[in-house]
Amino acid sequence: MTRRFLSFTCEGAILQATLDEAPGPVGLLIVSGGNEIRSGAFGGQADLAKAMQACGYSVMRFDRRGIGDSGGENGGFQGSAPDIRAAIAAFRDECPALSRVVAYGNCDAASALMLSGGAGCDGVVLSNPWPFEADGETGTPPAVARARYAERFRQPRALGRFASGGKILARLFKALRASVGSAPAPSRLMRDMESALDDFGGETTILISSLDRTGQAFNADWRGDGHIVTVDGADHAFSGREARAQLYDAIGSALHEQARQLDMG
Repeated sequence: MTRRFLSFTCEGAILQATLDEAPGPVGLLIVSGGNEIRSGAFGGQADLAKAMQACGYSVMRFDRRGIGDSGGENGGFQGSAPDIRAAIAAFRDECPALSRVVAYGNCDAASALMLSGGAGCDGVVLSNPWPFEADGETGTPPAVARARYAERFRQPRALGRFASGGKILARLFKALRASVGSAPAPSRLMRDMESALDDFGGETTILISSLDRTGQAFNADWRGDGHIVTVDGADHAFSGREARAQLYDAIGSALHEQARQLDMG
């Protein structure tokens, strides 16, 4: 099993990718979120690729147009469907034995995979999808706020703090009053993601980190398909050891399921 570099084209631009090869018929495509390069923050995506390769799966990750080593203009996650489709085509060309491809993306990479309707993959694992129409729109949805304050009331230490000062209680009840108001209508982005994913015929797993505001906001408004799993104690990037292990398990399970289906014929 080897790691090598390759390039492919997307609408006239040359994109750069890294391929960790394995002999199996199922592969993983890692889609980077935001303006992150293909190695991921602190090499996290490179580590994920190495771990899945060790399980017998080829893994490809790439820089979309205008990011990292790739040429072209950065069109953001909402314009990255052509990049993802071109990457899948290159992945299959480089690994002719591939019969199935699962894609993984976090944050707006997950949203990009949704908007592209899976981009021709056989399965997707989506973590903490970005639900906001604009970059600065990160307010806490009422349902999330109510759950957060309910959890605080169940903690004896927090109850002691609330009982010790009127200002703290005043702030609490002000926040609670705001949280019981009618929720804003889901964004057009959310509706577009739901519609596109509804047309996807493959397996879908959605991971929501319990400590991540982006994931919680998504979960509060999501009405579409997909098996949603909450990862307790996880932050946005699954940076803790236990959270990272659960992320790896979820991606590995999606790959194993595709291999099982192939074995079943």
